Amino acid sequence: MFTGIIQEIGRVQSAILAKGNLVFDIKAIQITPKVGIGASVSINGACQTVIICQGDHFKVEAVRETLSRSNLGSLKSGSLVNLELPLGLGDLLHGHLVQGHVDCQATVTEIKLVEGSTLLTFEYPGQYDRYIIEKGSIAVDGVSLTVVEVSLGKCQVSLIPHTIESTTFRFIKVGDKVNLEFDMIAKYIEKMVSPSQNKINADFLKEHGF
Repeated sequence: MFTGIIQEIGRVQSAILAKGNLVFDIKAIQITPKVGIGASVSINGACQTVIICQGDHFKVEAVRETLSRSNLGSLKSGSLVNLELPLGLGDLLHGHLVQGHVDCQATVTEIKLVEGSTLLTFEYPGQYDRYIIEKGSIAVDGVSLTVVEVSLGKCQVSLIPHTIESTTFRFIKVGDKVNLEFDMIAKYIEKMVSPSQNKINADFLKEHGF
């Protein structure tokens, strides 16, 4: 579990294909000393398992599901990535609950500077609209952000200068693909109230004296 607060920008040293998977070697001076083999690391919002640690860099192996869902498949030597270590029990929750399970990719359609902040607009498959609300939370490339505006298949977030300087958003441009993870609480609520899960019906009410 993560919070969407990026701790370091890492640099991909290499991306090597191995039996359909991609093995990434990532240089991260601050994070690497804190992880070991088997540890979890969020890379652009995708939770990955560390398989090798050496000096100031570590390796992870991304499987086909991750590569098809996220922008990790487009990473190459020199690519910069957002990194975050998992939330520990008792730690402060500064962002929001982020699982590190990317739902889909979105395309950046507009970047606008407005009175000291940057408005970032992106488009995504409309089927995910039901998980987004104005002033709700969304993880974009692993960064916890607040939704400013939402319409059919389109969402806008506002970035403060600190967020831009502390993440790969400082290099983002129109046309780029970003990873989205929608609010996990919204997904659970949807399942609980869906007709297939809702047990409150005429028979239930009759059985309980209504």
